[in-house]
Amino acid sequence: MSDGLFDMPGAGPGAPDFAAPDQAARPGDTRAPLAVRMRPAALDEVVGQQHLLGPGSPLRRLVEGSGAASVLLYGPPGTGKTTLASLISHATGRRFEALSALSAGVKEVRAVIDVARRRLTAGEQTVLFIDEVHRFSKTQQDALLAAVENRIVLLVGATTENPSFSVVAPLLSRSLVLQLHSLTGDDIRTVLTRALADPRGLDEQFTVTDEAIDHIVRIAGGDARRALTALEASAESSLDGAIDLDLVAASVDKAAVRYDRAGDQHYDVISAFIKSIRGSDVDAALHYLARMLTAGEDPRFIARRLMVHASEDIGMADPSALQTATAAAQVVQLVGLPEARLALAQATIHLATAPKSGAVVAAIGAAMADVAAGKAGAVPPHLRDGHYSGAAALGNAQGYRYPHDDPDGVLAQQYPPDELVGVDYYHPTDHGNERTVGPRVSTLRRIIRGLRSPNGRSRP
Repeated sequence: MSDGLFDMPGAGPGAPDFAAPDQAARPGDTRAPLAVRMRPAALDEVVGQQHLLGPGSPLRRLVEGSGAASVLLYGPPGTGKTTLASLISHATGRRFEALSALSAGVKEVRAVIDVARRRLTAGEQTVLFIDEVHRFSKTQQDALLAAVENRIVLLVGATTENPSFSVVAPLLSRSLVLQLHSLTGDDIRTVLTRALADPRGLDEQFTVTDEAIDHIVRIAGGDARRALTALEASAESSLDGAIDLDLVAASVDKAAVRYDRAGDQHYDVISAFIKSIRGSDVDAALHYLARMLTAGEDPRFIARRLMVHASEDIGMADPSALQTATAAAQVVQLVGLPEARLALAQATIHLATAPKSGAVVAAIGAAMADVAAGKAGAVPPHLRDGHYSGAAALGNAQGYRYPHDDPDGVLAQQYPPDELVGVDYYHPTDHGNERTVGPRVSTLRRIIRGLRSPNGRSRP
């Protein structure tokens, strides 16, 4: 690896056999980024992830050199995936090979496996670390299967995306999936405090105010690497060894946003967005909208979800909601960002504050369930097409009553197939517009089914 991320402080003769170029920054080198220099050299230095590092846990056994199962380390950036991989590299009696899915192909994977197979005959096991494993194609992942299953290599894969979405099922079933959590605010403070005091870090050369630390914690978003980068940038800007809130704010101008457009954060945030609209929490809905826009989500995707939601959770309780959502989608298409964010926000506010009804979803769901169950009888003869020669001889379109010939525009007539006469699919709520639609639907059904005349008199 050319960036020195897998080199450990004080690496000696027993270090892994992958070599960084001489010019690469090493953790023990002051040229290395602060986040690299402060990478834990021992398990006891790892901050957070205690749910995975308890005594006897698979990850602890792996780091200590006694584990035998391949693992997929899944979690946000800056939570320790690379750190744990570098600690595993020093597990007793194991050789360590590192590949990045950004640059390695099937050829490189097979070459590592061939070397590992030869080592295994000499009793030496190989740990294969693959960073960004979710970026491997299906073919590249398949190339690992036999080696993982036969334990020719012990695979340690790191991914910021949910393996359920990005790793092929056979490889997933052969590995332990261990989820790393974002670091807490206290965890980040521990990391910063250690970096300020440790000789590998800033070595007590700077003083930092509590407000500055709090600001770094806030903008880090649970990412230790980002926190250390912000601290380092602030230290480089300090002229007198003092770091205060203004200096940090001037050095780092934007908070981290936990979001990935192809993985679980993508699905989690859009799910929270829709559920907040459904729950009529306009403020939460706007938060998630802002989160998606800030992270670079495709605005067309957001607009599509708003259009679906307008019918799915509002429907006839406020028919104008669909019009607003559709108009917002047109603004996205015709105007684009950043201005289109206003239309998306307007649509979000409209939908979140609108009365809610699931009657549309229930209606089409019930109708489709009946069709799927075989309840799709013959179209009544009087409703069939009569615009061809011979239709009348078949009885098609005979006896059809034209509603506009009736003064009230509605009359008694059978429309559904025989086996569905009298079946109600649409059940309006008493929310919003459906409060007036409901009685009208009941009246129309009674007229159409011959139970009531248009003038209001019940039929015998």
